[in-house]
Amino acid sequence: MASLRAHIFAWMVRRNVRDRLGRSLDVERMRATFEATAFIEPRGVAYEPGAVGGIPGEWVRRPCGTAGPRLFYLHGGGFVACSPRTHRPVTGAFARRGFTVFAPDYRLAPEHPFPAGLDDALAAWEAFAAEGPAAIGGDSAGGNLALALMLRARERGLPLPLAAVLFSPATDFVGTGASYIENGQRDAMFDPEVLRHLAPLYLAGADPIDPLVSPLYADLAGLPPLLLHVGAREVLRDDSVRLAERARAAGVTVSLRVFPVVPHVWQFAHAFLPEAHASLNAASTFLRAHARRETREPAA
Repeated sequence: MASLRAHIFAWMVRRNVRDRLGRSLDVERMRATFEATAFIEPRGVAYEPGAVGGIPGEWVRRPCGTAGPRLFYLHGGGFVACSPRTHRPVTGAFARRGFTVFAPDYRLAPEHPFPAGLDDALAAWEAFAAEGPAAIGGDSAGGNLALALMLRARERGLPLPLAAVLFSPATDFVGTGASYIENGQRDAMFDPEVLRHLAPLYLAGADPIDPLVSPLYADLAGLPPLLLHVGAREVLRDDSVRLAERARAAGVTVSLRVFPVVPHVWQFAHAFLPEAHASLNAASTFLRAHARRETREPAA
């Protein structure tokens, strides 16, 4: 059962995001809307500029104490907006839970369409993974890039993450899920038309069914354990539900939870939304379990 705060937050998102974006996509309006975040950055965390594999980004971690499990986090923003700075509410929440996080500032469309952002993510991941075992995370477009990165890493024989946490990932650029229709009016953030206008800006002529664009159509065998959290009212609901089905069929361990009422990437609101707090706690527990398993196996 959803909390009262979830209903209030969904109404706020509809008013401040969906109503502002309308049905057509203006990139500058989308950037201004997404980047004018009102969420508080978690305290007790250090945010430091850095670069990994030649890709700029931001380190997020506790300023003192022992280094925790390593997490490579890819921010969302529809492939055209946002940055590690806008996603501090999420990366900072993981750092508060003891993780050492690096969030790459990958290139954005339409100035840098597919596969520029993926190339940046892979370059940073290769260097990050070379320093030791790590997990990966991402929301929305960042969840898409996390999946595509794992597919590329598997293809090239690079280290795969210990596990992956994906919040409302975009996995199907063809838009074949029933939720595109069922939730067209219920989604608090996106009108489906916005997503249809967004796709060509990112693809720039690339095939939308390419597995590196739409991981739903990829061979998912061999991927690490996945945790997927998505809202029941999201247009992208079935991007997660169907990916979970296909991943399980390919032998991948999957934890899927569909939350009622909450809007797209509600984890930003963890300071006051119990569903966001629950999602981040579950994701942290999931990642820690697989990090501990990695440290036990070599000794055995």
